[in-house]
Amino acid sequence: MTTASAKTRVLQDDLDEECAQRYLGSRYLAVDTETQGLSLQRDRLCLVQMCNEEGVVTLVQTRHFQAPRLKAVLEAENVEKIFHFARFDVAMLRRWLAIEVRPVFCTKIASRLVRTYTGAHGLKDLVHEFLDIRLDKQQQSSDWAAATLSPQQQAYAAADVIHLVAIKERLEMMLQRENRLELARACMAFLPTRAALDLGGWEGEDIFSHS
Repeated sequence: MTTASAKTRVLQDDLDEECAQRYLGSRYLAVDTETQGLSLQRDRLCLVQMCNEEGVVTLVQTRHFQAPRLKAVLEAENVEKIFHFARFDVAMLRRWLAIEVRPVFCTKIASRLVRTYTGAHGLKDLVHEFLDIRLDKQQQSSDWAAATLSPQQQAYAAADVIHLVAIKERLEMMLQRENRLELARACMAFLPTRAALDLGGWEGEDIFSHS
């Protein structure tokens, strides 16, 4: 699927009922967030973008952080949420929406566990290798708190989620082949705890180290 072929809806503060029910009936939901910066303590959540296996893309601009339908979808145990670098997104969603996102699959963790032939584990690297698509990352450092998202921002946000289901399936096959799938699942099950540690002040400290 390409960004151009994906139908993108922009909603304010929450999902509508029709979209929420559609996502709740999905097997997978690719998720990403956009924030004012990369500090968990300083910067606020601005946007949550989602895409299910059918290619239904929704961008939710967050301002009041109530969002009961969005919260219900992200906490639904029957829908696997797919992120790239879930550690940050799960922490941001925990802080601003007061939710614990489960179950989670992180394509970055999966890539690090199985693509040991390379040090390139960014989303653009995975999209290029698996799908032969080059992502345009020019909007990465734009003003995501703006009242109205530009067409370029909308396209960028959609591109960050529309490929994740396909990438997850490729990585999962590789993990299975190398007998590392259960290890990956254990790492991902720990992500909500890792997010809680980050928010609690242990973001830069390895509490498992001997020192």
